[in-house]
Amino acid sequence: MSALIHLENAAKVYKMRGGDVHALKGITLDIDSGEFVSIVGTSGCGKSTLLYVLGALIETTGGAYQFDGASVEDMTDINRATLRGQDIGFVFQSFHLVPQLSVVKNVMMAARYCTPSNGRAMSRRQLKKRAMELIDRVGLSERRRHRPIELSNGQMQRVAIARALLNKPRVLLADEPTGNLDIKTRDEIFETLKEFNAEGTTIVMVTHDPELAERTPRQIRLSDGEVVQ
Repeated sequence: MSALIHLENAAKVYKMRGGDVHALKGITLDIDSGEFVSIVGTSGCGKSTLLYVLGALIETTGGAYQFDGASVEDMTDINRATLRGQDIGFVFQSFHLVPQLSVVKNVMMAARYCTPSNGRAMSRRQLKKRAMELIDRVGLSERRRHRPIELSNGQMQRVAIARALLNKPRVLLADEPTGNLDIKTRDEIFETLKEFNAEGTTIVMVTHDPELAERTPRQIRLSDGEVVQ
């Protein structure tokens, strides 16, 4: 069975005033459906760039990227947007919540990026029901109507996770999801991710935390834009 995610000699070069920056240098890797993978390495080694490539947020400047057998490079902008809305969820270190909206409405915001053509479009009533279920799952039942300013960093990250899962993505990409959190909250967030992974969601997590990475079944270590382990 082919991998869900396949990169073949993938490269990413940023054109800068001071010269080209080679963020990724010929990366080849496979990630199977249902895996929980951590991407580790020192600051500036290409971890986030790799995650953004996997999320079809940026394009490679060389090599090939296939998602479930389909070439991402050959997709139109609309098809890539559909891929992101349908099959990929994103969690970032800085949360990206809308300050004026409640927890429920922030979670439901993800529906804006789920195109009707993906076959999984839900009515507003269904979306709200799923949003409420996810909020319960991440332990924020009593905070549904709160706004981000009324939440702790850990609670805001839980909202971000619920939002990322609203559209039932096949893959959850998490960029330093515990970077701003204390150890207790970090562990709670990680356990939440493990629960969703156990239910079948593929998770790829960038982290600078070696202890956290050790808890994932598989690590991909980067150094200077290359996979070294």
